[in-house]
Amino acid sequence: MKVRNAGITIGKLPSGAKNCITDVDGVMVGHVTLDFSLDKDGSEYACTGVTAILPHGGNLFEEKVTAASYVINGFGKTTGLVQLNELGVLESPIMLTNTFAVPAVTQGTLEYMLADNVEIGDTTGTLNIVVGECNDSYLNSIRQFPVKPEHAKEAIKNASNQQAEEGAVGAGKGMICFGYKGGIGSSSRMFEEYTLGCLVLSNFGKKEEFRTFQYDGTDGLSETSDGSIIIVLATDAPLSDRQLERVAKRCGIGLGRTGSHFSHGSGDIVIAFSTAQIIPHFSEELTEMRIQVREDHQIMNQLFTAAAEASEEAILNSLSQAVTTKGRAGRVVNHLNFLKEE
Repeated sequence: MKVRNAGITIGKLPSGAKNCITDVDGVMVGHVTLDFSLDKDGSEYACTGVTAILPHGGNLFEEKVTAASYVINGFGKTTGLVQLNELGVLESPIMLTNTFAVPAVTQGTLEYMLADNVEIGDTTGTLNIVVGECNDSYLNSIRQFPVKPEHAKEAIKNASNQQAEEGAVGAGKGMICFGYKGGIGSSSRMFEEYTLGCLVLSNFGKKEEFRTFQYDGTDGLSETSDGSIIIVLATDAPLSDRQLERVAKRCGIGLGRTGSHFSHGSGDIVIAFSTAQIIPHFSEELTEMRIQVREDHQIMNQLFTAAAEASEEAILNSLSQAVTTKGRAGRVVNHLNFLKEE
């Protein structure tokens, strides 16, 4: 269940109808989950997957969107963020997976995009694929490389604008958060005439660091490493890439409110995009016009608030939506059951 069903309300802004990143019109999410033994006795196990976030359902290379990223703590192995920040545009799905699967997911996504765009690398430029990761090696036999390029393609094809599945699914299948089962979580906020949505891949924190909420006291792990989190923000508010970076920084507030202190070994990374304007790849025009909100308008503070609230709630939803999960070497990670507040 989502934490709201346990009577936990985060912040003051209202959520969207689905309380999900797909409340932002056009945004789509798809998963592929791998959950099977890799040997006869089950000591090696695939407990992992791939998650794809698409800004819209069109041709992402030909119809780019404004984007930015912000590194809270850089213990991570992403692809594509250097060019993303240099040019301020996103031209591929945002892909999430485990640490050692980044090359395979990058290849699969590239193959998918090349099939739809014969010009790439031939009559026009190359392509910037964006992939984020967290380390799921406690439950997943990460050294066996169970994620293949075709899983990335399948996750993209599975993407829809329905309420995204959360918890131990897709890239979140083997992730651990505060010693309990984590993974995919999502939330959204409404303000003025705009929407901001957030999706996280949570894999950080020790159980002693978790902010106090009422839960059933099920045992959590103590021996987990620092871990990581990837936070993806989407909004239909017309923001520049610089403004998106400013909004992305406020996700650190939501992350900190759950109990994180951005550990030494934690890759805490935010990727943000706006669907408000399409930036065509092919154009013969010398100039182009883009609209952005005014910096001194109250909407900027609403955006900051929305980012903090939605990221915090998305993390809690990644915990509340997950289920107890078995992985390699007979290891088990329990889900955290939030209790209804009086």
